[in-house]
Parts: sequence; C-alpha cells; structure tokens
Amino acid sequence: MAPNETTSRRRGPRGDVLLLIGTTKGAFLLWSTSDRKRWRVDGPHFPGESVFAMAFDSRAGRQRLFASTNTWQHGSVVRSSDDFGRSWTPADRKNVVFPEDSGLQLKQIWQITPAASSQPDLLYLGVEPACLFESRDAGETWTAVEGLVRHPHRPGWFPGGGGLCLHTIVLDPAEQRRILVGISTGGVYRSDDAGTTWNASNSGLSAEFLPDNKFPKFGQCVHKFVAHPAQRGRLYLQNHWGVYRSDNWGQQWLDIGDALPSDFGFGLAVHPRDAATAYVIPMQSDEFHCAADAKLRVFRTRNAGTSWEPLTRGLPQRQAYETVVRDAFSTDSLGSYGLYFGTRNGKLFASLDAGESWRSLADSLPPITCVRAAVVGVGVATTE
Repeated sequence: MAPNETTSRRRGPRGDVLLLIGTTKGAFLLWSTSDRKRWRVDGPHFPGESVFAMAFDSRAGRQRLFASTNTWQHGSVVRSSDDFGRSWTPADRKNVVFPEDSGLQLKQIWQITPAASSQPDLLYLGVEPACLFESRDAGETWTAVEGLVRHPHRPGWFPGGGGLCLHTIVLDPAEQRRILVGISTGGVYRSDDAGTTWNASNSGLSAEFLPDNKFPKFGQCVHKFVAHPAQRGRLYLQNHWGVYRSDNWGQQWLDIGDALPSDFGFGLAVHPRDAATAYVIPMQSDEFHCAADAKLRVFRTRNAGTSWEPLTRGLPQRQAYETVVRDAFSTDSLGSYGLYFGTRNGKLFASLDAGESWRSLADSLPPITCVRAAVVGVGVATTE
C-alpha cells in the first residue's frame, strides 16, 4: 500500500469518494474525502475469491454495494451489502441461472449496471456465456433477457481470449428502452425496445482476425465502449485492434486510432463533461498484452480522436510490463474529476489533473480486474 494509507472498516461520511476495486483474490474499498489526498483501504472482502464486477447503487435512498464473486464451490454469484461491506448477502445463493431449456450454464458475471434513477429497482448484468440478465426488484432476483438467449446470431458468436462474454452495458438515460451491449466476440448489439429485439450495430468496426471479411455484420471482438454523459449518442470504443467513435448510438463507427502507438487495448474512459475528451491505455498487441513499448502511458484526445497525446508523469516508462483490462479504468464525477486505473500487477494509479500527472494509491494488490469510482452522498448516484 502507499505510505499515506491506513486500513479501516467504517462507513464513509457523506461526500466521500469511494473506489470499488475487484481483484482475482477479493475486493477492496478505498475511501477519501472530496480532496482525494489521503485514502483509507478496506479489505479484502471475499478473500481468495475472484471479483470481476462491482457497482454502487444510491437510487431510491439506497447505499448498496454490488459485487460478483466466483468460487469453485458456488460459481458466479451477485452479492450485495447495505452497510458498506460490514456484511454481504451469502455466497450460496445461486441467483443468476439460465433457463433450463437454453442449454446454457453460467460461467462468469462480467458487468453490473444500475438503470436510471427513474427506474430505481432495475439493474442489468452482463455474463458469460454472452447474455444479459435483468432484475426488477433491486437485485433480489435475476432473469435472462430472452431476446439475447434466443438471438439468431448466437450460433455465430465464438469466444474471444476472455471467453464468450457480454462485458459492456450502456443505457440511454433519455430513452429508457434503448440498451447497447458489447459481446466478445459478437460485437455491439442495440435494442430500442427494452431488450425484446436486438440488432447488430457494427458498421465500420473491423475484425482483423477474420481472413476473408474484415467488416462482417457481426463477429467483431469489441473490448469496451463507453457512452459520453455530455453528448447523447456519442460513444467511444476500444476494439481488438482499433479505437472508434460513434455519434449516433453505434449506427456508424469512425476509426480514430491512427495516431496511437498501438490501437490494441482494453482500458477506456471519458471526461464526465467534455464530449471531445477521452482516454485510452494502449497495449503492445493481441499476442503481448502489456503496455505498448513497455511504457505505461495514458493517451488523451481533446478533439474527439483527431489527435492523441501521451500522459506519463508519475507512471513507469521503462520495463513497465503492465496490463490494464477492460473494466479497470474509471472516472469520478466531481468538478475536478479524478481518473483511476489498476493493473494486473496489482498497481492502482490516480490523477486529479485530467491525466497530466499520476500518483500511486496502491502497489501490491492482487491482480486488478475492475475499478469503479462513486461519489457517496445524498442525491448523488454516480458509479462511473
């Protein structure tokens, strides 16, 4: 841990910033006040269990944490806490189960996404094998979305390096029936009727690993995409080779990665208010999932992808064989927003100046699988 950290198990006061850190050996909660100068570390929760997804839900007055845990005894389970981790729902609840006649069996829960505050009891899960689950009772029970279970493209989806997973869920806050999901390898799928029907939304996205058709209707290996909260319809996407932008909810994608040292990667984040600003962390290649050129660099665009600049101050620039996975990069929503990312070597970094400089928050955690930032306070619902 960094020198200015202490370990505690207490509920954070209003206005605290909370980092939810999932690792292959448990979950950690990092607390700070709004100045984010000193951090308290709480954990591990679920020691020895893999945690690939976490979320904070403050809708309807709740202060609820969610985590997906996976063990050989119980498989992948959604756990929740209403007291900031002092107690969690038990691990023996098999609360995410495919319909018996689907022939599918749950392997991993990759994503937990609360819906809008106007739908306070609705949440979504992205799972492996690729499917979307929904809960309409604030996470007590979960049901597979039939439109994806029975989708006619399903026989043509095949596992990426991380498995056949639905790993990204994006909701349109103004049109609550619109949902976009990312599937490896299937690509981007969009529903405009709350999940009843789904259409592939991959126009412009390449599949470099397919020898005969680089631009198929579906079959792309999408790594991550993020909706920009400041401009409806704007998405940034990190592909298996390629960084893209869409301005129309994924109907068309524009390649914006030419100026990067490598357009392969996983981590992706956006400025909470400026729609032209986004961040990526390039990896060397699909064969070598380490920082490009062994330099741990965050690249920023401030013109929607026309150009990119490296941000390196405080990050290792020699022999930095670090890997940042798809959900290990996040922002908070404060005025002077924070950026946070973790590596598979257990290092956690933060920036409070738009990426100009970085500091270490932890350097010896287990391999980090997800990073989520939340502002904990009355009327604030900001899991990023």
